[in-house]
Amino acid sequence: MCIAAIRRTPRHFRPTHYLLIIQSYSLLVQTGVDKYEAGVFEVGGHKWRLSLYPQGNQKMNVNDHISLSLEIVDTEEYPLGWEVNASFKLFVYDKIRDKFLTVQDADGGIKRFHDMKTEWEFTKFLTLDCFRLPCSGYLVNDCCVFGVEVFVHECKGKREILSMIKEPANRFMIWKIDKFSTLNKLAYSSQMFTVEDSKWRLMIYPKGISYGEVKAFSFFLYSVDCVQPDSKIYAEFKMRVKDQCNFKHVEKAGKHWFSTSSSDWGYSQFMPLTDLLDPCQGFLVNDTLIVEVEIIVISNVK
Repeated sequence: MCIAAIRRTPRHFRPTHYLLIIQSYSLLVQTGVDKYEAGVFEVGGHKWRLSLYPQGNQKMNVNDHISLSLEIVDTEEYPLGWEVNASFKLFVYDKIRDKFLTVQDADGGIKRFHDMKTEWEFTKFLTLDCFRLPCSGYLVNDCCVFGVEVFVHECKGKREILSMIKEPANRFMIWKIDKFSTLNKLAYSSQMFTVEDSKWRLMIYPKGISYGEVKAFSFFLYSVDCVQPDSKIYAEFKMRVKDQCNFKHVEKAGKHWFSTSSSDWGYSQFMPLTDLLDPCQGFLVNDTLIVEVEIIVISNVK
């Protein structure tokens, strides 16, 4: 594993964002606290916390150094897939020389904070021997001062989150078509249906759009949302003409990436018109036809 190089340099001016002043440091150590979490401060629209491991981060098998860490906090309301990019510097005050020892990655590296990694630390911030040495100036009269500066790097790039949703809510789109025998236009479309965040219409051609000898009922699923050039929605679905008497529905499956150039998908020959119009088949009852589309899987982009 490659370990990032650390740069330690002194400077005169104090840390910009937060100071942790500890009086009676020896008594803090005697409490047996593994990690002391300081108060919350805000930088770049985000909330942060400096934490001190007085005897080193024992979970990282560090017991001969002081460890310091920076954590982003109060992220419960952040959107799915959030991330914050930041670089930071940690400090300890040398009271004898009136300077702050600055500790940071040698390359000033940017750290990526996200829901799986909310804390970054310098496990070997400073050796305990050096910290306790009187001539170092870090621990004077049992008092010490630590600090932190945070620099948030705003990400202006666009982000897309694609989710594939199985059996989404409101997945059944049912269209009851009355007075079917009076329909004399080439095509008809249903009211608008909403499944997840996408909008759909069902389309039928009562007399069909096939050009062969067998006249067939045509049935399509149409995406209302695919109007922008980069729009795309995936759907896996089942299309049905309902048998209202015997419940022997005519069903066909489909799957398609809907886009601006391909916003509908279905069957020009879904079923023979002779079967659809046969009163014994149960598809037309009191001149009413019922068609249905069930969405099995759908994509969602945010």
